[in-house]
Amino acid sequence: MGLLVLVVAVWSLLAPASFVWIDTWAINPMLGVIMFGMGLTLSPHDLKIVLSRPKDILLGCLAQFTVMPLLAWCLTWAFSLPKELALGVILVGCCPGGTASNVITYLAKGDLALSVGMTATSTLLAPILTPLLVWLMAGTMVDVDTWGMLQSIVYVVIAPIVAGLLCQRFLSKMTTRVVPYLPAVSSIAIALVVGIVVSHTADKLWAGGMLVVLVVMAHNLLGLAIGFLLGTLFRLSKPKCVAVSIEVGMQNSGLASSLAVLHFAAFPLATIPGAIFSVWHNISGALVAKLYQRIFPSSSAT
Repeated sequence: MGLLVLVVAVWSLLAPASFVWIDTWAINPMLGVIMFGMGLTLSPHDLKIVLSRPKDILLGCLAQFTVMPLLAWCLTWAFSLPKELALGVILVGCCPGGTASNVITYLAKGDLALSVGMTATSTLLAPILTPLLVWLMAGTMVDVDTWGMLQSIVYVVIAPIVAGLLCQRFLSKMTTRVVPYLPAVSSIAIALVVGIVVSHTADKLWAGGMLVVLVVMAHNLLGLAIGFLLGTLFRLSKPKCVAVSIEVGMQNSGLASSLAVLHFAAFPLATIPGAIFSVWHNISGALVAKLYQRIFPSSSAT
């Protein structure tokens, strides 16, 4: 997926016309497809994980909704980013974990059950926490429509997940046939989201994208490192530390771009950090999975 996203990102940057004909409104349906797939793959067992391991899930979600928003705010201040770009970085930091983190955790031989539980929990908390955090971090820069953002996240994220769960419950035979194809569908949808956002902001990326690229990379890498450090400080097992690291560092950046398009249309540059993060965290995720495999070869996914 990292390679696919990178190819699409470079293609849409060098030849924006290839994707610019797809309007930005298409981002939401594509995110809905990804979330619908998540709903199809969630099971009662995942709920049991959340209920049976509240300490691990609570630690992971607290880290998710504190480390990344605070890092975003600190980086925008340290690098004196313009208001529009700062808003985009903060949006990324305040979003829940991305579903790609589950794949990366599996590849890294981390605690897959914990990763799935954290993703599901942070996603369900996002309608409340994401608008609130954006308002706290960016409310002094721009007007933040917290109620509108809550509604958008419910429509784009929660409703498709619920629809997927209902299909799994009442159309189990069809779901069983469809599930093997979901990784490919989700990868294509993520790549298309990246292509749309990058193509629509290509000229701005060429004009001043290097600084924000560095900020986005630092945001992701610091999140990965601090997530692992927190797991170590709380004496979690190495597979759990790996899962917390990846969950904290990898964000639902497609949602960040979508919220920027829907609620901050007056600040078009706000979509750029989400686009860059979508590309970079898939690449860094694949690299960190290899790194964790080498450092903890005896760890196994649980």
